[in-house]
Formats: sequence, C-alpha cells, structure tokens
Amino acid sequence: MLHSIDPTILFLQEEDVIKAGALDMKMTLQAVEDTYRMFGRGELLNPPKTHMEMPIGCDGNWASFFNTMPCYLGKDINVGGVKWAAEAKNNSNIAGIPYGIDITILSDPETVLPFCILDGTLITAMRTSAVAGVFAKYTAPKGCDSALLVGAGVIGRTMIMSICEALPGIKKLYLADLDISKAEALKKEYEGVYDVEIVPVTDSKAASAETKLIVTETTSGKTFIDKSWLKPGDTMINMGSYEADKETVKASDVIIVDYWDQIITSPTKAVSLLYKDGDITKDDVFSLSDVVLGKWTGRTEENQIINCSSLGLGALDIMIGYKVFLKAQELGIGTTVKLWDKLLWE
Repeated sequence: MLHSIDPTILFLQEEDVIKAGALDMKMTLQAVEDTYRMFGRGELLNPPKTHMEMPIGCDGNWASFFNTMPCYLGKDINVGGVKWAAEAKNNSNIAGIPYGIDITILSDPETVLPFCILDGTLITAMRTSAVAGVFAKYTAPKGCDSALLVGAGVIGRTMIMSICEALPGIKKLYLADLDISKAEALKKEYEGVYDVEIVPVTDSKAASAETKLIVTETTSGKTFIDKSWLKPGDTMINMGSYEADKETVKASDVIIVDYWDQIITSPTKAVSLLYKDGDITKDDVFSLSDVVLGKWTGRTEENQIINCSSLGLGALDIMIGYKVFLKAQELGIGTTVKLWDKLLWE
C-alpha cells in the first residue's frame, strides 16, 4: 500500500461495503485460501483472539461478548488491522439489529495511521462460510454431489453460496433448521441462483444419512451431534461453538482445524476439550494452512472420516476488508473523516 501521513480515514458503511464487492463469494473464497496460504508460509501475524463475555461471572453462559482480532498481513499487502467482533443473544429478538455486529479498522504499518474503518458484519458472514467452502473443496468425498447444511440463519444463507461455488458438482442441498420456515425462505431466495435442488428439512440427523458432506453453522448452545451421525467416508465441518460432541470428533480418522493455537483456547469446541483431556495433541491434527499448501494430500482411504473445525481468523477480515477498501477507492465511494485538522501535540 501507499504510505501517507494524511490523518484522513475512509469510512465504509454497509451499503458501501456491498457496492465494493463484499457479497462476491468467488472473491471471498479466493481471499480465504490466499490468507491461509500466507499463514502457513509465515507471511502474516495473527495472535489468538481475545474473548470477553458479559455479564461478569457468567461462566460461559454469556448474554453478549466482544472479541478483539488483530493481525498484520506482510509481503506485498503490508497492512495491519483489527476486527472488533461482537454478538448478543437478545439481538435475535430485536428487529433491525443483527445477532453479530463487527467493525474492521485498517492501518498503515509504517506510520500506524488508520486509513479505513468499515462495517465488518457482512464480511464476517461471507468469510465464515468461505472457510467452510475451502475445507469442503479439499476434504469432500470424491464425486460428492450432495450436502447437508444445518442452520438456516445468516450463515446458512452465505453457506449456500460458499458450498455451491466451492463444489460446483453439488446438485442437492439438504437445508436443516428447527424453524422450517427459515429453510423454506432460503430455498425460495436461492431458486435459480445455482443449479442445485434445495430441500428444507427439520430432522438434520435423518438428512445426514443421505449425504457424506455435513456442514453445521448454528448458534446452538449445546452439542447435538454424536457418533451415530457418522458413516464411512463422511466429511463433517463444524463452524459453531458447540455442535459435534467430543466422541464424534475423536472418532474421526482425520481432524483439521483452521488455527491450532487459537482453537485450543475455546472453552466449548470439541477439539479444544479433547486437547485439554489429553486425548489429542497438535501432532494429531492438521491445519487448514497445511491443507492448502499441500502438506496434507487427502484421504489415504475412501472410508476415512474427516472432521473440520473453525474458530475464525482475524487475518481473513483484514484481507477481505483491504480488498473492499481498494475497490471503494476505485469507485469513489465512502465518507471521509479526520483524526485531526491540526495536531495539538507531536
């Protein structure tokens, strides 16, 4: 990027972010894969996120939380940034407010001046599903033409986009939700968008018997998947905080995570719990960076069961946010603000 001592900041609200391409799933999938490739090569810095739950003393039974997710992208990108990510359970009952609200700040690593602040909520929804899409691209069973998506919320919407773009051979999607009307609404929304049949269901376990690719994207506060869901040759991708229990993950032949050092900090993820119990070590697990760099070369046998888990990587938000910023500059959109007109102290 071009370094400057100009204290001007470009602010991009959600509508600007959309105009600048944040809903382009092809771009998002490529950006996600590129980011994990950089991560595996040591070309970016991404410390584990800081997680803070409210109210004080809730012991995991949070009403809301804040995450701080800093990173630095090196090489030719050379951009620093932080994502301020937040969720509130009660937002599900308030019209006009999303469940999660995210802000991204991009900064010049040379002068450390921020140059862009943008809405990160849509980027989060897109890149979360894109991570599952990259997992699926490399781990889905050979010839896979169907998948089960569990959860028809916002991430369910972007997951349809991601799986259809990442796996163009998919012809049938079972879309499960306890509220069948949500799944039916998404089916209607995506009719004709992709050459795929979307089948709304409420019984996700029954639907899992019909396919070998299972992707969960729920806000469930407890596990609901056990070993009885698994069949030889399955790929299961868990994006939520709970979903699959420890024994389900332990029963998998291959375990892949997005970022080992971060996922083991989770108080709820099955992989983290298995690690804390001493049932697995880092050497038992592959990272998504290993996968995209070809260090993991795929199933050694068709009947192997693969489990993939993600907790999110701040570098994804900075990578995509920077692409959105560049496009916004090209289009001349956004609102400019200044940190100062005349600096008081130097």
